[in-house]
Amino acid sequence: MMVQGRVLVVAGSDPSGGAGLEADQKVLAAHQCYAMTATTALTVQNTKGVTGVHVVPADFVGKQIDAVAEDIGVDVVKTGMLGSVETIDVLSDMIEKHNLTTVVVDPR
Repeated sequence: MMVQGRVLVVAGSDPSGGAGLEADQKVLAAHQCYAMTATTALTVQNTKGVTGVHVVPADFVGKQIDAVAEDIGVDVVKTGMLGSVETIDVLSDMIEKHNLTTVVVDPR
């Protein structure tokens, strides 16, 4: 199997696997991409809905992005639930810092 690209997903986690990081990882694996994640939020959710959200501190999200960008490298960034304005600001800084030129923004 040949890896097609290194994709960093910056999004929240869905423990039911139907959305968020888990769903994106399934899609990326099906397309033979190398999936990496920076977790922005932990959710309490299932197929019926979301009943809780714990937002990960923005500086910690930035450290996750630094860790993978400096080691593995990133060809594409794909966003999901960012969770806070502070996380959006950190992501913007990380995109500039690591010269990440291909960004897919999921507005949902």
